[in-house]
Amino acid sequence: MIPITVCADWNVAVFGLGLSGIAAARALALGGAKVVAWDDNEPARAKANEAGVLVALPEEWDWSALNALVLSPGVPLTHPKPHVIVEQARAAGVEVIGDTELFCRERRHQGLPGKVVAITGTNGKSTTSALTAHLLSTAGRDTALGGNIGKAVLDLPPFAAERHYVLEYSSFQIDLTPGLDADVSVLLNVQPDHLDRHGTLENYAAIKARIFNRLGAAQCGVIGVDSDLTRRLAEHWPFAAARKVVSTAHPVSDGVYVHDGLLFEALGGVVEAPISLHGIPALRGAHNWENAAAAYAAARALGLSRETIIEGLRSFPGLAHRMEEVGRLDRVAFINDSKATNADAAARALACFDPIFWIVGGRAKEGGLAGLDAYYPRVAKAYLIGEAAEDFAHQLDGHVGYERCGTLENAVAAASRDALRSAARAPVVLLSPACASYDQFPNFAERGEAFRRLVAAHEGVSMREAIAA
Repeated sequence: MIPITVCADWNVAVFGLGLSGIAAARALALGGAKVVAWDDNEPARAKANEAGVLVALPEEWDWSALNALVLSPGVPLTHPKPHVIVEQARAAGVEVIGDTELFCRERRHQGLPGKVVAITGTNGKSTTSALTAHLLSTAGRDTALGGNIGKAVLDLPPFAAERHYVLEYSSFQIDLTPGLDADVSVLLNVQPDHLDRHGTLENYAAIKARIFNRLGAAQCGVIGVDSDLTRRLAEHWPFAAARKVVSTAHPVSDGVYVHDGLLFEALGGVVEAPISLHGIPALRGAHNWENAAAAYAAARALGLSRETIIEGLRSFPGLAHRMEEVGRLDRVAFINDSKATNADAAARALACFDPIFWIVGGRAKEGGLAGLDAYYPRVAKAYLIGEAAEDFAHQLDGHVGYERCGTLENAVAAASRDALRSAARAPVVLLSPACASYDQFPNFAERGEAFRRLVAAHEGVSMREAIAA
């Protein structure tokens, strides 16, 4: 854990007691702050109590004595309207920050020890973060991975001169981290997402771009240029830091690009020999090529050799719930892409397989399946689940055959049946929902684990029984 000594003797309130909230409360107390906390969810409060956190109703807080409110990133800060606790803090003149801001302040307080890589983007940030950490670890660097992936940032090991922190940032976390600074900052892409929390696409993009705000001349910004908003930002780079661009769409003169699975590094227009990404299961598809290019650029900015990076790329195991093969039944592969919670993310998986028996649905985001038309010829049939089923049936009607399944269990059974009956050489049952999970599951990970269990149950069924089901 990282003790937050910069807030010693402060009075701090923590609202939201998930993993990051409990870690923030404990780290503040360990550093000498007086902490009070609350969560509207009773089980969360119970866990905080077990961890030794003082829990008290906000009505009992002395706002006049508070120095800061540490807010969970899941609590609305601005849109559709600020949570009442945010309004109370602002009325009392109390700053509202996140656990990631505490991390940045403590690091500055200690003289900026170690190195920090900050990574964000609408899609791909988890894989890029995990891959970057893997490359550093493969090179023998002392590496800690956390933030929006894995451990809460304050649950990571304390600052040390040789330690590298690879931190995934959501837009919600960036919004709560005005002092965000890093040695290497990465912005992969910006696509419509979380507009209910940020109001407009422009505001969402501006928040993502804050990942670069405090970069100095000795630091590096890595930016993907395959989405319109990030390309415009790269063209008019307003930051002091060096800039490296990554692309899977076209060559670049100073950065990293991938063409047909071959990764090229260009330095001042001079292009190094390509590195093949073919045959690396965890880096399959153009979207993972973008992730690989960004991680490569970040690793090079931190001084890793090409040879060490190549070794790390080839040994990367990938992440659960991101185009993860979780089983096979005869010729049929079952792919868990539960992390695809919007259409753009689902497109990346749909581009990688053919034919696809596609399990899709959940709680739809704005736009639904818009933009996926080009991939419909790859889809043998769709299996609709969750709240979005009726709306998606209308969107797919006349383009893709579909079956309303309601639940994931029904969808896996139906998709398995049809895939096994298919004459195709390598059919794929793909869970890539293009939706949030909240209508039927607490999060995408729970949805993915449920899929894994259902596939395991089907693997135990004989092919004849599966086809007859």
